[in-house]
Formats: sequence, structure tokens, C-alpha cells
Amino acid sequence: MLIVYVATLAPSVTFWDAGEFIAAARVFGIPHPPGTPLFVVALNAWARAFPFLPFAVATNLFSAVCTASALALAALVIGRSTNAPWFGVAAAVAAGAMSSVWQNATETEVYAVSLFLAVATIASADLAGRTGERRWRILTAYLLALSLPLHLSAFVVAPVAIYLASQPLDAPFDWGTALALTGASGVVLGVSRLSILVVALSITLTVSVAVESLARRRTGREGSRVSATAIATCAVALIACSALFILVLRARHDPAINQANPASFRDLAYVVGRRQYDVAGIWPRQAPVWLQIANWFEYADWQVALTLAPTVIPTIWRVLVTLAFAVLAVFGARWHRVVDPRGWRAMLLLFACGSLGVIAYLNLKAGTSFGWAFVPDASRHEARDRDYFFVLGFLAWGLWAGMGAMALAQRFRVSPALGMVVAAIPLALNWKIVTRRPDLEARMPQVLAHALLDPLPPRAVLFVGGDNDTYPLWFAQQVDGHRPDVTIVTMPLLGAGWYVAELERRHHLVGTDRFGEPIAIARRIAENALAEHRPVAVSLMVPKADRDRLYDRWVATGLVAVATEVQAAVPADLDSTWTIIPVSRSATERSRAMIEQWRKGRVVRPSTEPVHEYVFGVLSCPDLALRRSPTKGQLASLDSLCNLR
Repeated sequence: MLIVYVATLAPSVTFWDAGEFIAAARVFGIPHPPGTPLFVVALNAWARAFPFLPFAVATNLFSAVCTASALALAALVIGRSTNAPWFGVAAAVAAGAMSSVWQNATETEVYAVSLFLAVATIASADLAGRTGERRWRILTAYLLALSLPLHLSAFVVAPVAIYLASQPLDAPFDWGTALALTGASGVVLGVSRLSILVVALSITLTVSVAVESLARRRTGREGSRVSATAIATCAVALIACSALFILVLRARHDPAINQANPASFRDLAYVVGRRQYDVAGIWPRQAPVWLQIANWFEYADWQVALTLAPTVIPTIWRVLVTLAFAVLAVFGARWHRVVDPRGWRAMLLLFACGSLGVIAYLNLKAGTSFGWAFVPDASRHEARDRDYFFVLGFLAWGLWAGMGAMALAQRFRVSPALGMVVAAIPLALNWKIVTRRPDLEARMPQVLAHALLDPLPPRAVLFVGGDNDTYPLWFAQQVDGHRPDVTIVTMPLLGAGWYVAELERRHHLVGTDRFGEPIAIARRIAENALAEHRPVAVSLMVPKADRDRLYDRWVATGLVAVATEVQAAVPADLDSTWTIIPVSRSATERSRAMIEQWRKGRVVRPSTEPVHEYVFGVLSCPDLALRRSPTKGQLASLDSLCNLR
């Protein structure tokens, strides 16, 4: 699978969080809450080990290696527990070809590393149960706790790990081990929720297990060992959680990427608890339960045959292939139950936790592409489709489907190679859509960053609107070293006090009044920058209403508009001050030439991810600006094209 992932690897930065993660790794910084310090440390160390590769390629390769390693571990565990190594290989191939697993493997995303940690935890727990050795139990507790400084998505496997570590092959369930690991898991949850009460109760539970073991076996060495193991599981969990202090140490050096600035323990709690966001509780539900479950089925339909219908709309052929692999998974689960009941129960638990458990715990809004007939309000939909949250459930499905393909080959007495081919069908049916190699999409984030930065005058202050115009810019500045003189102001972050303080601390743009509505703060920043004779610009990806409230005279140049204090000579009947003025035509021409050279008549591939189509439309804006006479008034279609969300 590593060869497959390398062949389809993104050659540079991708959209969404990848640009931020790569920039944070480059400067050893702090990405958005919860900060993921262990991920940034690992990414930084890995990229430094490959100085001959472009930085983004090295970090993308890290995801590929982590995902392939996770699949190798899964194949090893299945092959060992079933005494059928080729079944394990087929299971890993089918699981690795699931689109959500595959896409995480080909870009710089924390979910690939989280998948490796989750599978490593399961492998350790399996050994703990098989051998009964305390070292594997302690390692399992440590790996579970590492999910906090890495990413809590790996903690989804906690029930699976507790079960495997506590269930020997030929002995009764070990409740002492189960309670000790539950206590260690409670420590992790308590720290993540910043609850001293939960941490204290978890430690008390672990100590109680130790005391009870000693009380029952006062004269035996075994009682002392059980007690020591119980206490050690809690101790290593606390040690693993201590990696969070990396955030405090780095924040005090104020790296270029320093989201939430957790330089104090109070601010560390703010980051770890993700208090910047409106984190939903389990109740009330943000969408009807039936809709949240139906949303999961939409994502499941994207997993095995995207090439047949690369769209959010289901089609007959794609659904049929999805159902066929669901049937294969049922056959695989039945075979698994017969040959390895312990492993089957663990896999069933993994599937349940990775699907229904995630649905219940995260309490997501309706997906971006789902449920508009029932939830028409845009604010009640997620900012993007969250299929990657369910990757562990899809992994379990793929593992069973691979086993099912081999089991059917065995049942009908055909060559095992045929079962392997069937297990690998999603490789063929996903490749064309999942690959990140096509140049148009592969270079789009960098083209966007250059289109936003290149037309700007020196020392400009650029206002941008969200993740997909902010993070490519951070990548361009911190990794490529392009236009570091430009100050980026992300308008949605102006509601966070730490960000306003950062702009004042670094750029002296806010002044003494740091409170108010984000748009009011943005206007003060613009006015202060102009007062210091610094150019002010805004991305055309910022909604028109915000642009108009930000400033009242603009000059369009390429993909940005620059504020000007020169009154435009426009017809008197125009009531808008948003006017195309030919003051930077050379920059617009260069932007147009760059985009045309990159585009070369190609079109964006259809996909379940709309960001490429949206940005491609945005990058057409300079063409429109050049085709229309700049003195004839407002270009009405400019906003409708560039802000179609």
C-alpha cells in the first residue's frame, strides 16, 4: 500500500488544514486548538530527516508511511490471530483502499498519524491479552494516553484496547486489568475536558484496583505485581499527557504560527479544551439522530467506488458496488467469528465505536452536502463534509471485506489470488478520483496563494476570509519564503482575543481598543494601517458585505482589491463604490498569465470535495476584470462568481 500512496501522493500543499500543519511543522509552531503538539514534533523531525525532499513532499510522505504502517500492523494482528496471513494481507489492502483512509494518506493531515497510533494501541492490547505480560498492558495505557497530545480521534479505540488487553485467550476476563486501563483512560478524558474531578476519580479507581489486588493476595508476589501494574498504567498516562507542555514552551518563544498563544497554564487549558470553538455536548442533538445516521451512510457510499460516480449524489452502480462490499464484509465477519471469536468481538467493537460511537459523541451538524431538504439553514451544516471522522469504522469495514473476499475464494475452492484481486477492487474504482497527482488540483493552493500575494504593494495588510485562503498563504510565507512582508489578517479569527492581541504585539495594528465586533476591529486595523502609510487589501474570497463594511474605496488588481484614498472617476448614477480601476494593470496581467499557464484549458475533476471547483471559479476573476472596461462601472458578476459558497 505504501507504493500506492506514494504514487498518488500530493506533490505539494493541499487545501484545508494541510497548509497550516506544514507551516507549523516548519517553524515548530502551534496549529489550531487542540494544538496537536506531538504531531508537530513528529512532523518536524521527519521532514528534517529528508532534507533532499521539498518540505511539503516530506510531510505528505509521513502520512503515507504512517497509514501503510498502520495497515501492516493490522495485517499482522489479523494474520496472527486467525493463523491465516494472506487473509490479513487482503484485509489490509481492502481497508487501505477505502477512500477516506487513502485520502488521509496522501496529504499532511493528523488523521493519518492518528490512525497509526490507534492500530498500534490495538496491536499492543492484543499482545497484552495473549501473553499476560505487564509490559504490554503498560504500553497500551501509554499509547492510549498519547492520543491526547497527538489527536483524540485515536482515543476512539479505547474500548477495543481495554477489551483485548483484559481478555486472555484461554482464561476468564481480567477485570483488574480492565479497571486499571479504564482508570488510565479516565485520566486522559479528564485532562482533555479539564476536569480535575474526572482525573481524581480515575486515579482513585486505579489505586482501588491496586489495593484490592494486595488485599486478596497479601502473601503472594502476584498481588504486588498486579498492584504495581495498576499504578503504572495511571502513571504512564500522566507522563504521556505531559507532552502537552510542549505547547507552553513553544508559545513562550512566539513562533510564526502560534494559534491561541498557550504561554500560560490558563491559556493551555483554553487550547486543550478547544474553548475557541462551540464544542457541542452529547445533548441536545445538533441534527436529528436519523439524519446524522443517514449522513454516515452517505459517507459510506463514497468509500469503494468513487470513480463510478465522483459526486455527492448517489448513483445505481456506485451504490451496488458499495452494497457488494457490505455483503463481503458480512461474509468476512462470519468467517472471523468462527476462526477467532476474540478478534471478531474486538473488530465489532471497533466498527461500533468508529461509527455509532463517533456519531453519538461528536454530535455533528448536517454535512455540507447532505440534508438541505430538511435543514435548509446554512449555519446548521458543517463547514465541510466530515467523512474522515469515521475512518476507524470504515477501516473495520474494509478489513472484514478483505477477509470476506478470501473466505469466498476458500469456500468456492478457487485460487486465493482471486480473493486478493476482489479485495483490491476499490484500488481500481477509487484511484482516478482519490489521486492527488493531477497538476490542476495539485498546484491550485500555491497558485491561489501567489494570485493573492503577487499583486500586492510592499508591506501590504491583506484581509482574508477563512481556512482555504489563509492556510495556503501561511504555507507560501513560512515554507516557501514568498512575500513575508505582507501581513495576513484572517477576519473570522478577529473574534478571538488572543488573535487580536497577536496582531497588536507583532504588527501594532489594533491600538489600545481591542474589543468589539470582528468587523469593527477589522476596520480599525485597516484605518491604522493606512495611517502608517501601509497598503490595505482584501481577498475577493471575502464576502462582499464584509468588504463593503471594511472600507469604502477599492482598486481591483488581480484576485485582491487594494484600498485607495483617490476618488474614482465614475458615472454619477453608480451608488456603489466597489469599482474596477486600472491602476495596477501589470500585476493583473501577470496574475492572468500565471493562471492561464497553469490552467491550459483544463477543467477541475468532479469530486465529493467542492473546494477545488470553488477556488477554480475564484481564480477566473482576473480574467473577468480584464475583459470589462474598467471605467464603465461595477462588474456585477464579480462577486456572484467569487463568493459562491
